[in-house]
Amino acid sequence: MRVFTWVGLVFLSIAAACNNPVKKMEDKKPDVIHNNATYGDDLKFIKAHVPGAIELMSADGSSKVLLAAGYQGRVMTSTAAGDSGASFGWLNYNLIAAPEKKKQFNPYGGEERFWLGPEGGQYSIYFKGKDSFNIANWQVPPVIDTEAYIIEKATDTSATFSKKTQLTNYSGTVFNLNIIRSIHLLDKADLARKLQTNISEDISMVGYETVNSITNIGESDWTKEKGLLSIWLLGMFTPSPETVVMIPFSPIENAKSYITDNYFGTVPPDRLHVKDSVLFFTCDGKYRSKIGLSPAIAKPLAAGFDFEKNVLTLVIPTVHKNSPYVNSKWELQKEPYKGDVINSYNDGPLADGTQMGPFFEIESSSPALELKKGQTGEYRQITCHLTGDYKSMKQLVSQLLGVNLDDIKK
Repeated sequence: MRVFTWVGLVFLSIAAACNNPVKKMEDKKPDVIHNNATYGDDLKFIKAHVPGAIELMSADGSSKVLLAAGYQGRVMTSTAAGDSGASFGWLNYNLIAAPEKKKQFNPYGGEERFWLGPEGGQYSIYFKGKDSFNIANWQVPPVIDTEAYIIEKATDTSATFSKKTQLTNYSGTVFNLNIIRSIHLLDKADLARKLQTNISEDISMVGYETVNSITNIGESDWTKEKGLLSIWLLGMFTPSPETVVMIPFSPIENAKSYITDNYFGTVPPDRLHVKDSVLFFTCDGKYRSKIGLSPAIAKPLAAGFDFEKNVLTLVIPTVHKNSPYVNSKWELQKEPYKGDVINSYNDGPLADGTQMGPFFEIESSSPALELKKGQTGEYRQITCHLTGDYKSMKQLVSQLLGVNLDDIKK
């Protein structure tokens, strides 16, 4: 079932072709939505406020994924139990319903959004040349923030979006590119094959794979010396007081040196536990902090478990251990191609007491894309949510991560 009209499709195509942001929404009071909103609640809200809403759905109607062409083909939320089931994506209801857009960045939410890197450094696309790297100068490019994408194709189980754009990095390099983003609904058998494990019949799930590509449509090759782009996927999820992110890694010598834990100051030891081959990061939405893993140790898996709601979230990125990754630190960099492949962020109050969320994020990036004229770089990622009997969930987590949920809960 597709939740858009041909009138809406024409509108989005015209808006995208003119390279203009989506028309500002009418001045409406934000709907009253509670933290425990069902998927049906969120579906109704998004259809009322966001152009080009598309719903992917399994044959039995239990697994549903809600997309938005008006927000760059973003996965807004999903459910494993139909309209009455839990809604897994974090949504910024007030901002989505607001009549005006923010100038620097619009954190609408959504459990997978398409971005591009790097964020900081001499090849940043978020800062203008010669500007200092501080929040006052930071600007998210409209093509990954406010602009609509064209709906190329949509069925009950997949959708494809596109967008052409031009970007200029901190060093003055101009990138002309075409973005293609496809989302495909997965069933339990698909996921079991991807994970190479069994999933118990009493576990409900929703999952999807996104295929993201950028093509160099300019007249020049993209080179390391002038800066490269990467595909950056970020998922925003609703936390609970009992949410823990678990990320396995290769236990090589000095493995901890390949884990960054000081993006916003060093993460306190009671919030980040690094064991021999798995790290545990508290993501309760109460303390602003972020971690990152180098491709030298990262494995293609990151997980979050909500003990309060008994939900396992899995993010399955693509990892290329020997490839360069863009560095997004806000500074002129000595090593601009030694960045992270997997990140996790826990939202929390700022110094002035305000807070964007609460939410937590699991992020991943493609390698730096050194594309010749006409060449395309592609990046894939799977996101899924599973819930069911705790005993079955414990067994699944043990199979995937080699850890005991009982030990983590303690």
